[in-house]
Amino acid sequence: MKYTLEKEDPSGARASRLELAHGVVETPIFMPVGTAGTVKAMPPDSLRDMNAQICLGNTYHLYLRPGLEVIKNHGGLHGMMDWDRPLLTDSGGFQVFSLEGLRKIDKDGVTFRSHIDGSSHRFTPESVTEIQETIGADIAMAFDECPAATAPHKYHLEALERTTRWAERCLDARTRPDQAMFGIVQGGLSKELRAEHAATMTRMSDFEGFAIGGLSVGETTEELHDMTRYTAPLLPKDKPRYLMGVGTPEDLIVGVGAGVDMFDCVMPTRNARNGKLFTNEGVVVMKQARHRYDMSPLSESCPCITCTRFTRSYLRHLFIAKELLVFHLFTLHNLTFYLQLMRDARAAIFEGNYENWASETLAKRKEAAEKDALIPKGQKS
Repeated sequence: MKYTLEKEDPSGARASRLELAHGVVETPIFMPVGTAGTVKAMPPDSLRDMNAQICLGNTYHLYLRPGLEVIKNHGGLHGMMDWDRPLLTDSGGFQVFSLEGLRKIDKDGVTFRSHIDGSSHRFTPESVTEIQETIGADIAMAFDECPAATAPHKYHLEALERTTRWAERCLDARTRPDQAMFGIVQGGLSKELRAEHAATMTRMSDFEGFAIGGLSVGETTEELHDMTRYTAPLLPKDKPRYLMGVGTPEDLIVGVGAGVDMFDCVMPTRNARNGKLFTNEGVVVMKQARHRYDMSPLSESCPCITCTRFTRSYLRHLFIAKELLVFHLFTLHNLTFYLQLMRDARAAIFEGNYENWASETLAKRKEAAEKDALIPKGQKS
């Protein structure tokens, strides 16, 4: 991987370029989440049309289903999902450690039971590295432990020690020179632990990039933003910075301002399936009765076909009738919005105007939310 920092705004926001085995990624970037080898309801051509430059897959889910042999038969995940652009795979650490009661941690790894059929499996830093090499992602994540933000301080200390040891073992286990690997900084909501772990992890210079983990796992929005602003500048300036599993448009705007380059989250795709759509005019809840006879588009400013070809009235009908087309149209729109938001942020960075752009954008979104709150209950049913 080659990383080039192209422009840094006075605010600290960065625009950069990643050259990976399967193509170039321009940051700041949002990565659509394709947990099981597909971005839900989205064929790869639709992702390419909206210029999604990189997608995310998940080691835990792909390992369990369809399994490594199936992925091997396709020559890797790129071939299986017909995706010719970069991929990043999460190590599966978050999923494994979320299996409360179904996993046992020791110094060498984690033994866990599948959430699908209860079968027993074991992840170690070496096996997770091998799985990601088999998947063939352009960027692999080191195996880490992701405790809840509210976990006791003592547990966070133990998790940091394990994450550090496992990161070293992941680096030692690498065999593919065409695959980059990122280390993950943990530490919960303790600035002391975050600073300590960032210093420890960034001394491992063989990592091509670093991620901020352990956020969006139970903390408040204010705590998330505060820890992002604190941790991002602790990471190397000459390597990409990735904020894992975050978040709302507001979270991304704050994250970019803190110096983060890369983001992923299930929010745009999951919310799409629940009929919640992100627009420049605020969040639209499509089940609301006020849209029944609304002949206007979902968003006047959005170029996607959901907005340019269909009315709110029709889109609400599809959602209420549970027509399958609606999941594609809503997901396409939400991802288009997220990707355009990052392109707008990148443009503001090159203009040296990111702070003003972010302030104005956040103010508009807050105003739209306050306006929505005044809508009578009867129109929201």
